[in-house]
Amino acid sequence: MKIPKSALPALLLPLSLLLSACGGASTAAGGAGGGDTTDGKGDVTLNVGDQKGGAEAVLRAAGELDDLKYRITWSTFTSGPPLLEAVSAEAADIGGVGNTPPVFAAGSKSKIRIVGASHGTTDGEVIAVPKDSPLKKPKDLKGKTVAVAQGSSAHFQLIASLKRAGLSVGDVKISYLQPADALAAFSRGKVDAWAIWDPYTSQVLRTADARVLTTGKGVSNGLNFQVASPAALKDRKKSAAIADYLKRLRRAQNWVFRHPEAWAKVWAKETGLPYGVALDSVERTNGTRVTVAVDKPAVASEQKIADTFAALKLIPRRFSFADYVDTRYNRGLPASSTQPRSYGKAPR
Repeated sequence: MKIPKSALPALLLPLSLLLSACGGASTAAGGAGGGDTTDGKGDVTLNVGDQKGGAEAVLRAAGELDDLKYRITWSTFTSGPPLLEAVSAEAADIGGVGNTPPVFAAGSKSKIRIVGASHGTTDGEVIAVPKDSPLKKPKDLKGKTVAVAQGSSAHFQLIASLKRAGLSVGDVKISYLQPADALAAFSRGKVDAWAIWDPYTSQVLRTADARVLTTGKGVSNGLNFQVASPAALKDRKKSAAIADYLKRLRRAQNWVFRHPEAWAKVWAKETGLPYGVALDSVERTNGTRVTVAVDKPAVASEQKIADTFAALKLIPRRFSFADYVDTRYNRGLPASSTQPRSYGKAPR
């Protein structure tokens, strides 16, 4: 499988715009874009950390920013780790990330609290190989080179998939690459496989001659989290604003499920993704998410991730993930094990 070199710039541009919410030890520059937009009115301001095509975009598309009785000032970050650094430093009150950045942040003793969660399918968390690859099963990865973003949800999925196949990380050569560099290596045959997540999965399946070797089903928890500053949670007015904000996110996610095409158009415009890739990602992963409680099973699942990375010495210490959870917003929410939604068809 080879992607024409002339096609690479078009592929790399949107990928560079989408440095992941799932990322862990990202080497990408991670500063905030500043307080670019302020919505709402009132004497309370909620400082929200966001990523391109993230919460602000979906809330605006769903009409959930039209009647705010408090202000939201948005700051844009390139990935989850710097966003959580801002939360820990009280430069942001809350922000959304994938299932792995909180593990790395907590492992570094950051001042964060997990206050919200959503559960989606793991169909978009895959190990991809070229269509003409001789690899047929995860056990065939033995001795092969696999690209993955270090500390990302895909990293954990790779480790867990290898273990389920009777292999260890020592049985493969791991090439730690961020998505844009990984795509280039994958397209030129420099690596045998690539562990990724949506929208990169949808991107590579549409634009590269690739196929799925295995998905995260049964090994990844499919969780994303809302992470808040302890200082904001101690402020009565900001705590109330966070409660309202989480409810709006839940309604916006429901809107995405009901209007996948409309959201895909917005998301494509925000990120530079082709519309077809955005729609595939919505139907495969993004639109399947259900807002759930941060309950004991969710905590136990994250503890497993934390223990895995601690054992590999990728985080500096072992810790109790429960110490970083605040359950005050759980009331009325379904269990974290609630099945994600389905569109009833498998996107390309």
